[in-house]
Amino acid sequence: MDFTHLIDQRRRRFAEITEIMGDPDLFSDARRASEIMREHRRLKETLEIWDRLEKSRSELGENEELAAADDPEMAELAAAELERLRAEIPKLEEKLQYALLPADPNEDRDAIVEIRAGAGGDEASLFAAELLRLYQRHAENRGWKTEHLGSSPSEVGGFKEVALGVSGDEVFRFLKYESGVHRVQRVPATETQGRIHTSTVTVAVLPEAEEVDVQLKPDELRIEVCRAGGAGGQHVNRTESAVQVFHLPTGIMVRCEDGRSQGQNKERALQILRSRLYEMKVREEQEKYSATRRALIGSGDRSEKIRTYNFPQSRITDHRIGYTSHHLDAIMNGSLEELTTELQKAEMAERLAGMEG
Repeated sequence: MDFTHLIDQRRRRFAEITEIMGDPDLFSDARRASEIMREHRRLKETLEIWDRLEKSRSELGENEELAAADDPEMAELAAAELERLRAEIPKLEEKLQYALLPADPNEDRDAIVEIRAGAGGDEASLFAAELLRLYQRHAENRGWKTEHLGSSPSEVGGFKEVALGVSGDEVFRFLKYESGVHRVQRVPATETQGRIHTSTVTVAVLPEAEEVDVQLKPDELRIEVCRAGGAGGQHVNRTESAVQVFHLPTGIMVRCEDGRSQGQNKERALQILRSRLYEMKVREEQEKYSATRRALIGSGDRSEKIRTYNFPQSRITDHRIGYTSHHLDAIMNGSLEELTTELQKAEMAERLAGMEG
């Protein structure tokens, strides 16, 4: 595919954006400045990929000529370079294709990850805790920051539900594929006869909303303060620090009790509520997309089983794209890149097909 025309468009836009960034008045509008900075970064990365691709293609031609030369030593060196370049060029072409696709406006956003134990009782709550650790370690690997927003612990040391805030570079772009039902198959620690149990955990990844995205009207909210329950130390047990926020038009309720004060818990609850409402709005807009894409990026049916973790066989399968990995231990320790890369490839192929159609 010839990308020259698209690259020329990006170069012109990059020049425009660079000029805009030189205007000191830009930063009087924090939201617009942030959008311009993000677009500048995306364009810069795209043009850098194109330059590397063009350089590699040029080097490929030069080394093909050298490999066919009469000088055996030079031909051997050129052959080694050919192997590297032939492996590198398809990867750069793939990265360029993804970079040239129309940007998802939510990809640069931070995210809220909500994890809830499903079928399986205690075992499901334990796996919910393991998924929480997986996302925390993955965030650490990528240089993202995480914040515990709220939880409901189970009696066996897991979570009935837990919410995690993740902030950093392009968080939602990489975590959006995690939404859906995660199924685990293994022998629980409490199982005395070695039988394999199947449990489920539901994950919802919400693009974090700002106040300008969702207006919360005071007359549509009911906010209640109550005593925090469960573990939390003397401070939590002595004060009514837990906050419940009800959004009357939708019936959504958010409860936060892990913060040290009513104010902190109220702010966290409103943050989660705002993101849930924004995600509902985005999901409605995405109805115009194909059903397969809605399933792929996990923005539709929360009851859909997206992945199975089979511990006896050290196997993990993503059902949306039919991809199986045997690196279960590495993935559970936060190395999600293998699965994310395959899901991004599938989404890219589908979006390109949609553009061509």
